[in-house]
Amino acid sequence: MRLSRFTDYSLLVLTHLGQTDEKRVTIDEISKTYDISKNHLMKVVSNLSRLQFVVARRGPGGGLMLNHDPGDINLGEVIRHTEKHLQQHGVNGASRDDAVYPRLSRFLQQAMKNYLDTLRNYTLADVIQGDAHGGLMPELRKSA
Repeated sequence: MRLSRFTDYSLLVLTHLGQTDEKRVTIDEISKTYDISKNHLMKVVSNLSRLQFVVARRGPGGGLMLNHDPGDINLGEVIRHTEKHLQQHGVNGASRDDAVYPRLSRFLQQAMKNYLDTLRNYTLADVIQGDAHGGLMPELRKSA
C-alpha cells in the first residue's frame, strides 16, 4: 500500500521528534533538515497536535515535542488518522447496483482491517530504536 505524502510527513515528524535530544524542535528546523515546505509541515503538525500525538507551542521557547512516549504512539493509529482514503468504503469504478459490489466491498474492508491490525503491532519506538528480532511482529518473536 502506498501512503500519502501527508502520512509520510506525519511519520517523519514523529520520528524526528522521537530521535531528538532537544526539548523542543521548530517546524523551521524540520523543514530545513528534510527540505520540506513549511506550509506542508504546518498542516501536518496542526493535525498531529489536534490528534494529540504532539504538543505545539508558539512564541519564544516554543516548538514541538511528542505528547507521549514513543512506545505509546501506535503506528496503526497514526496511519488510520492521517490516511483519508482509509475512511472510504467504496470501490472506485464499481457500480453500487452491481450484485458483486457488496461482496467486493466487504473483501476490501477486511483487507484494510487486516492491514491496520498488523500496523497496530508496532509503535514509534519500534521505528526509532529498531528491532533486534528483524522486524518480526510481537506474537512471532516468541517463536523466533
